[in-house]
Amino acid sequence: MRANSLMQGRTGEWEVVIGLEVHAQIVARAKLFSGAATEFGAEPNTQVSTVDAAFPGMLPVINRHCVEQAVRTGLGLGAEINLHSVFDRKNYFYPDLPAGYQISQYQQPVVGRGRVEIEMPDGSTRAIGITRLHLEQDAGKSLHDQSPRETYVDLNRAGIGLMEIVSEPDLRTAEEAGIYLRKLRSILRYLGTCDGNMEEGSLRCDCNVSVRKPGAPFGTRCELKNLNSVRFVMQAIEIEARRQIEIIEDGGKIAQQTRLLDPARGETRPMRSKENDYDYRYFPDPDLLPLVLDPDWVATLRAELPELPDKKRARFVADYGLGAEEAEVLVAERVTAEFFEAVVAGVGGKSRDPKAAANWVTGDLFAALNKKGLGIAESPVAAAQLGGLIDLIADGTISGRLAKDVFAEMVETGADATAIVAARGLRQVTDTGAIEAAVDAALAASPAQVAQYAANPKVLGFFVGQVMKATQGKANPALVNELLRKKLGGL
Repeated sequence: MRANSLMQGRTGEWEVVIGLEVHAQIVARAKLFSGAATEFGAEPNTQVSTVDAAFPGMLPVINRHCVEQAVRTGLGLGAEINLHSVFDRKNYFYPDLPAGYQISQYQQPVVGRGRVEIEMPDGSTRAIGITRLHLEQDAGKSLHDQSPRETYVDLNRAGIGLMEIVSEPDLRTAEEAGIYLRKLRSILRYLGTCDGNMEEGSLRCDCNVSVRKPGAPFGTRCELKNLNSVRFVMQAIEIEARRQIEIIEDGGKIAQQTRLLDPARGETRPMRSKENDYDYRYFPDPDLLPLVLDPDWVATLRAELPELPDKKRARFVADYGLGAEEAEVLVAERVTAEFFEAVVAGVGGKSRDPKAAANWVTGDLFAALNKKGLGIAESPVAAAQLGGLIDLIADGTISGRLAKDVFAEMVETGADATAIVAARGLRQVTDTGAIEAAVDAALAASPAQVAQYAANPKVLGFFVGQVMKATQGKANPALVNELLRKKLGGL
């Protein structure tokens, strides 16, 4: 246990115990047990089959692709793959669950124990255990804002395949929970098994939170339901932990509840008493045979796994000489890592400077994309174009300062750097005679600063600025500095 993971109360320090249940919507064209479409944003109740609507006599048929996606995810989490698993009926009644039960997995899930390594801000790592990953169908959606008196039900989401990924109660702070959730989302996106879009509800999180005195048995937990952003997850944990500490310190007891976050008021409020497993009356679904996997098929999926974030980060550090933090930023999203490597790859077998590529991607490119509200997949500057700009700097065609202006125009127009440089006459001046004339003019115009140089060498920067201004930024900076030092040193 780490000291900085404890929360301070009136009676001393408290340890917060956190476990996350992440509901990840499977990337698939059809639902888990029917052929209905899964596209987001369709008109309500336009993607519903008779199976999803629980019409009498309709039988579920397992979607092989959804099973494959779950197994791929388990392999990506370094988890046990259970070759024999069972689908159960989880019984509860809600308007958006037409059958009155959810087809899920209980005691025999398709994926068993695994782990996720998270990187802490201080450079240390922690292993967060995965208890299980099980397959289940999603429920529909109740709409409470369409009418002042009625609740509407949209069944488009009903039956969509979900992977519920349950962590061990290994997390101890809201910050750790946020890091874990981001890392898990990154792995899912690398695998292509869930798009991780929390705004659209394809990744949702329930948090189980309890508090205890350090070393004491686990306390009574409360579940915080349906959190759809990392920020809300962290906020909910902080608020709920503080609430529980205050209740216990005031002599009260924690009631086992399901609660909802009210971010506007900065509080959690009760939704219902927390059910126990027996309340759901689980039993094997009589319409579905046990799921039996071929070991050779699982082995093939394992062999086809992509390079995942941890291995890619280690390779970026070893092969490209990047710092750990720099590599972490680049590998957080698969599309970003691929963009960076495309920039480094260069042309004609000649690779570019990885450090320069990393600086441009994580610096100027990220800033431009953030300003426009775009992801890197929508970048107006392609990897080859950014690489072309870096080439112009490397061969001395333009200076690093001019490159900033060229890049800004590339972002706005989508034009190549070479075309912009040619059109605007931005080619760097490397003629020693022309630069020397500009240097002489700058020295002649500022005799007071010349006199200060011997006592204050930083005056050199003033003259560099004057020369660059006179040449409209086109003078070769290295030559400017060399000539200035030579002339100022000889005065």
